Amino acid sequence: MSVLVGKSAPDFTTQAVLANDTIVGDYNFDNARNGKYAVVFFYPLDFTFVCPTELHAFQEKLGQFEQRNAQVIGCSVDSKHTHFAWLNTPIEKGGIQGITYPLVADLTKSIAMDYDVLKEDEGVAYRGLFLID
Repeated sequence: MSVLVGKSAPDFTTQAVLANDTIVGDYNFDNARNGKYAVVFFYPLDFTFVCPTELHAFQEKLGQFEQRNAQVIGCSVDSKHTHFAWLNTPIEKGGIQGITYPLVADLTKSIAMDYDVLKEDEGVAYRGLFLID
């Protein structure tokens, strides 16, 4: 296990789903931060039973993060299409409709590996949270 404390956060460019159902193929972490702090969190998979509450909790506090000049970014090993589908599924059906911060796709698992949160035996990320300045 590597330690990232005191090191620069690993940059990445990947596919992502942004607010207003916008899908981008070249979401770049450093460019998206644009000088802001970042809160990057990893979760195992879309459409799991625990994750929606965690993602909605970040959404509920999003204004407080923004007041502190911080960008919230979610990441899992799911595809942009799965993120899109989950974002368009109503809350009462286990979806995350209403989430407005970016969800990045890590199909190659390279981001999870770079941040040392990959649970290799299952091919998913552990839940992890990184505060980046």
